[in-house]
Amino acid sequence: MSKKYPLTMTVNDESVELSVTTHKTLLEVLREDMNLTGTKHGCELGECGVCTVLVNGKPVLSCLMLAPRAHNAEIKTIEGLAEGPILDQLQSAFCKYGAAQCGYCTPAMLLTAKALIERDTTPTVQHIQKELSGVLCRCTGYLSIINAVGSVCGLGDNCTDNLNA
Repeated sequence: MSKKYPLTMTVNDESVELSVTTHKTLLEVLREDMNLTGTKHGCELGECGVCTVLVNGKPVLSCLMLAPRAHNAEIKTIEGLAEGPILDQLQSAFCKYGAAQCGYCTPAMLLTAKALIERDTTPTVQHIQKELSGVLCRCTGYLSIINAVGSVCGLGDNCTDNLNA
């Protein structure tokens, strides 16, 4: 049996104390130990980005981060993005623009976009495109996602019209 170690972190603004083995990833802790299943299992190799969460405000691939490295960190998952029943403005924009089809990549897209907007309130369409490129989407073709994020940043309803696809 593997030895367990204490892990203290803040997840979605709540203090959490757990005991974890050193080989367990943050993804596994969030999904299996905390039942925060909005964070998705994807490739588990750091290739697809669907497991992205915010660690101290920055997008991190939770499948590659060993849980003990999150000790004393602030973690934000998709479950912590809305304020109770009030959706975050990005979530509302994703609804308006049909940016979520199957929804598998949506939590990672939203959290990645949230981190971008908190760093840069006026990103260009190209900057949004570059930031979101680490999260693979098989359904939407990205334009609706970029339009949703762009609308929150004041770039207009169809900010991708001038993109070279």
